[in-house]
Amino acid sequence: MKFYNRENELEILNDIELKSANEAKMTFLVGRRRIGKTALIKESYKNSNFIYFFVSKKNEVLLCEEFVSTTEADSNIKFFGNFTRFIDLFSYLMDVSKKQSFTLAIDEFQEFYKVNTSIYSEMQNIWDANKNESKMNLILSGSIYSLMKKIFENNKEPLFGRADRKIYLKPFKVDILKQIYEDYYPEYSSADLLSFYIITGGVAKYVELFVNDKVYTHNNMIDYIFSPNSLFLEEGKNVLIEEFGREYATYFSILSLISSSKTSRSEIESILGKNIGGYLDKLEKEYSVIKKVKPIFAKPGMRSQKYFIDDNFLNFWFRYIFKYKSLIEIENFKLLKKFIKTDFNIYSGHFLEKYFIEKLSLTDQFTEIGTYWESNNQNEIDIVAINEFTKKAMIAEVKLKQEKISIPKLRYKAKTLVAKLKNYEVEYKGFSLNDM
Repeated sequence: MKFYNRENELEILNDIELKSANEAKMTFLVGRRRIGKTALIKESYKNSNFIYFFVSKKNEVLLCEEFVSTTEADSNIKFFGNFTRFIDLFSYLMDVSKKQSFTLAIDEFQEFYKVNTSIYSEMQNIWDANKNESKMNLILSGSIYSLMKKIFENNKEPLFGRADRKIYLKPFKVDILKQIYEDYYPEYSSADLLSFYIITGGVAKYVELFVNDKVYTHNNMIDYIFSPNSLFLEEGKNVLIEEFGREYATYFSILSLISSSKTSRSEIESILGKNIGGYLDKLEKEYSVIKKVKPIFAKPGMRSQKYFIDDNFLNFWFRYIFKYKSLIEIENFKLLKKFIKTDFNIYSGHFLEKYFIEKLSLTDQFTEIGTYWESNNQNEIDIVAINEFTKKAMIAEVKLKQEKISIPKLRYKAKTLVAKLKNYEVEYKGFSLNDM
C-alpha cells in the first residue's frame, strides 16, 4: 500500500530537520502501536542522512552492538573501540554531529526504562552540554502514552522541557479512509466503508493489512479477523497490557463494559461492585484510551456524562473478542460470527454518528460539534454543530437507513435545545449510509 496522508506531520519533521543544521533539535513522537510512527519517520527522512535505532527488550551491551552495526551500515560514521553503554555511544554521536548534520531516530524510546533507567538523566546531561554546537536532528518515538508523557511532560523527569516539538500521531481521518477505498476498491458500498472505519479505526497497520490482502467487504473483514492464528485476536492485549501493568484485569473489565454500551460510571460500578473513579480518570487523562462526553452546552460540574472508548478497533476488540474469549479459545468462530451478524447493525449506529461528526469537523464550518441529551437520556440528539461567529446551527439525526429519519420528530425532540440557541439560524438534517 502506498504512503497516505500525514502532510502536516511531514511538514513539521522536514522543517525541524532544516533547523537542526544550525543547532541540535529534539522532537518526541507519540502514538499507539501500529499507528504508523516508524513509517512516518522513514518516509520523512528517506532522502536524508538518517540513522534508525529500535529499542528492543535486550541487554544494553547487545543493544549497543546492534546500534553500532546499524550506524555503520546506514551512514559514513565509523566507531573505534568497544561500546557497552548506550550513553557512551550517544555521546560519541553527539560529538560527530558537531561536524556533520544527521537525523537520529530512536524508536520505542520508553523501553530504556527496562534497559537502564539512568539513560534518561545521562542523555539530558550530554544534550544540554552539546546541543548548541551539535547539528543532530533527534527524533524520540514511543507507543506507551503513560511512559512517554512521563518522560517529556513530567517536570520531575530529566528530559522535561528539552523537546523542541511534540507530535501526537492519530489514526487516518474518514476522508483518507474513503480515498483508500476509492483507490483500491472503487466498487465499495457505504456499509463496507463503515465496517472498514469501525474495525480498522484508521490505524495504519490494520488498514495496510486489509488492503494488501484485499479484505474490503464486511463479511470478508469478519472472516479475516475471526480465524485461527489471526493477529487481531491478541491485539488488544498487545496494545494495552504494558500500559496498564498489574491492574490490567480491572481496566479490561471496565473497557469491556463500555464497549457493551455501559457508558455511565454508575452502570459500571453497579456491575463491578467497586468505585472506579480513579480508573476512569487514568483511562482518560493518563492512557488516552477513553473519552468523557457531556451534552453540548452542559454547565460546568454537570454530572450527566458518558464514557466511550476513543479507539474504534479497541472498542470492537473488547466488544467481540475479549468478551467472547471462551468461544475464541475453543475456535468456535462460526457461532461467534453468527452473533456478530445479528449484533453489528445495532453496534454500528454509534460509529455512524462518530463518522459524520468527524466528517463535519473536516469542513471547518463549525466552532463546536457534539451530541445532546436531557435527564435520563431523554430527547437524545445525535449531532449538534454550531458556528458561534455566523450564528448558524445544525441539528442532525443519524440512521443507517434514510427512510427511518424523521425531521418532524427531530424538531420535536430539539425544542428545549433550540430554546438555548436564541439568535441562531437552525438547520435540521438527516444523515444515513447514503451520505457517507
